[in-house]
Amino acid sequence: MHNRQAEAQGARKYWQWSLGAVALGALLVAGDARLGSALADSPHKHKAKQKHEQTLAVYPDPEPKGLEAMATQIQQELYINTQKTIALQFQMENACCVKMQFVWYPSGKNLVPGYVFTPVKMDETVQHPAIVLLHGGFHQHFDVEWFPLIRGLIAHGYVVIFPEYHGSRGYGPEIFENNYGRSDVDDTLAAAAYIGTKPFVDKRRLGIVGESRGGMITLLSIERAPKQFKVAVDVVGLTDFVAYMGYKPEYRRQEVAREKGFGGKLPNKNLEAYMEVSPINYVKNIETPLLVLSNKGDEIAPMMLHTGRLLELLKSYDKVYEAKIYENVPGGHIFLHGDTPERADAYERIYKWLGKYLEP
Repeated sequence: MHNRQAEAQGARKYWQWSLGAVALGALLVAGDARLGSALADSPHKHKAKQKHEQTLAVYPDPEPKGLEAMATQIQQELYINTQKTIALQFQMENACCVKMQFVWYPSGKNLVPGYVFTPVKMDETVQHPAIVLLHGGFHQHFDVEWFPLIRGLIAHGYVVIFPEYHGSRGYGPEIFENNYGRSDVDDTLAAAAYIGTKPFVDKRRLGIVGESRGGMITLLSIERAPKQFKVAVDVVGLTDFVAYMGYKPEYRRQEVAREKGFGGKLPNKNLEAYMEVSPINYVKNIETPLLVLSNKGDEIAPMMLHTGRLLELLKSYDKVYEAKIYENVPGGHIFLHGDTPERADAYERIYKWLGKYLEP
């Protein structure tokens, strides 16, 4: 197994380096319309064009003009190929125990990418509980740090869907486009509805687990659809997006403000839009039993600013919840992914909390 993991990691690094080198070389050597012509003839281009014709979208330009447009197109191709390598690595490492299926599931009028994980030897005549598992980050995606938790959830008797909601990287510019607290939540609720249609899933036993931005989406999902999930887990989730915009660097503030939902305006010019996507404002609506995990060493979503205020409101509204605040665990915001005793403890708390309400 060790050799297989090393081979997979080596292959991933090789392809990332190779693709980057090819892209850089193309920019340096071509630098004109010939590069646009080459991209226009690529297989990915034809697939993207067909999809856009169906949805009447106009981006991306199938024949980009100028170095910036060409670089953007190549960047998306690199993201796509990197994501395929990650999926291959998961399959190589977990072929013994976990079956992975890549899907495009419906979300409103759109199709959204995601992964469905099931045991290799699963009795499909029996309905199993399912977990919607959510990554965080500005443009993050399914990656190696999620492998252990997915394996653990499968081992504990769950089906897992990992939606690559709008804002995720590795699936082209349409999915890459961010819309914090809006399209990501829509895509998450759609993922829950989708997995609930599978004959081997009990739609009455759905749980949701999210970290960071995924924690924010988890909270917004159980606030907007209080009956959808029987249990939820929030790990270092963002709860106050107004506050978040107050301490982020200027480049990130401007990048967020450019999203459709914020209309190019910062909170001082469009406060209501940021309050609408702040879970801290809707805690009263929560009906789902909630486990909250946080770390005092978190500098991305400071515990007292986000989790601390959430816990105060959960208590004041007499909600069903449990919480564990870790003391300056290595990794800070991403402590859940370190090979530490605290991660092991967090995993066990997650399995126990889910099991209490989903009974796998």
